Parts: sequence; C-alpha cells; structure tokens
Amino acid sequence: MGIIPSRNLEEQRRTQGDIVYFDRGVIAGGGRKYARYAIQTHFVQRRESKEDLVRRYVLPLYQPGDVLTFGAKVMAMCVDSVRERKDVKPGFWANRLWRFAGINHTGVGMHEPHKLQLVVDIVGLPRVLLAAGLSAITRPFGMHGVFYKVCGKGVGGIDGFYFRSSFDVYKELALINPDHPNELCDQIEEATGVPTVLMDANDLQRDQLGRSKGVKLTDEQLQDALRDNPSGQGDELTPLILIRPLES
Repeated sequence: MGIIPSRNLEEQRRTQGDIVYFDRGVIAGGGRKYARYAIQTHFVQRRESKEDLVRRYVLPLYQPGDVLTFGAKVMAMCVDSVRERKDVKPGFWANRLWRFAGINHTGVGMHEPHKLQLVVDIVGLPRVLLAAGLSAITRPFGMHGVFYKVCGKGVGGIDGFYFRSSFDVYKELALINPDHPNELCDQIEEATGVPTVLMDANDLQRDQLGRSKGVKLTDEQLQDALRDNPSGQGDELTPLILIRPLES
C-alpha cells in the first residue's frame, strides 16, 4: 500500500483570522463553475457539537449561496455513531472470511476480522454469507463492490479499525454512517444558517447521505463540484468543504 500524497499543498494554503483553509481551485461541470475551500479543523473527538464546529470554522468564511459538505466520519464522531474494537468479538465466520476480502488503498475493507464481524452484527450472518459468495463468483469477471451492494445498510460507509491510521483512536474505533442524515443536516442549518450536505467521500466515490432543506444545488451539481474529492484523506483534517457556485 503506497502513501497517499497530501492534497493540502502549501500554495493552496489560506488563512482568515485563525482559520486555515485550502483553496482547491475552480471546477466546472454541467455548465456551472464552483470554487471549493477545504477547511482545516482540529481532530474532532466523540460527542463534540457539530453546530459549534460550523460556527467556529465555517461561518468566518461563509457567504450567502455557499453550501457546506460535512464529512460523514466527523459527523459519526459528533453523534457518537461508533463501535470500539474491544466491544466487537470476531466469531467463526469473521475469522475465516476476512482472508478472502479484497484490499483497496482507501482504507480498511473487509480484510480485518473485527470490521467483518461488525458487518455481521449489523446485517446478520445470512446476508454476509450471501454477499461473500456472490462476491467470490463475480470478482473473476471484473465486478467489484458486490459485497457492499448485497449487504446494504450503509456497510460501505463503515470506517476505522485501521492499523495504519495516523491517529491512534482510529485503530480502536469503527465509525458508522449516522442515522437520520437529513435531520442532522437540518439541525446544522437551523442553528447556523449554513445549508449543509452530509457526504461520505473518497477517491472512488462520493456518497451523499443527506442534505438540509436550504441546499439549492441539485444532487448532480454537488457531484460535479466534488468530482475530484477535495476533502483529502488521512491526517489532513479537512472534512469541511465549502462549495461556492460562481457566476457564469
């Protein structure tokens, strides 16, 4: 597994007061252009206020018409949608099936028995066995992601139990995409006035989990604006992306 290069380049670095953010440049799509600003935060701990994060880091930069994308992993920490490694006990099937899981560069997949056991706990053993079997059958034909599609229930969004993480806490925690994502986004907008989208993004895909009522961009426009995954990875601490639609 190679080292993922940082997106937080020094030439992108900007400051406003004590806020540090990175100008990801302008991207075009669907006849529109968007500026994107990746806002750096501290390492967010469990049960921190999501509204306070937006007040502290986003409001100093926010302009009417902007849309905030809030990283799903940070939201999971805020609402305590996590499981600790010590509370997950890999059973017979998890201890055997993980060896056959595929490996990708975006984090820990199912090739970790604790994470696979967590999926068994969430969706049930019969579905996991079905998903594993169909994945094994279809993989030689170049079909990927079958396991996650069959499991459903946000399994693809589980992150953590990652021994290569820059943060020790992520070696012992699994983060699960939160329930009621639309309501969480509405809570942020009602408290701060910032239209918010909950996004689980990586270099392979950008899964929109929820959006507040005040977001004016369509789902397709949001995908256009985030096409190159401006949030970054690893220890960059830029989970808040401010999208600014530009005049044509």
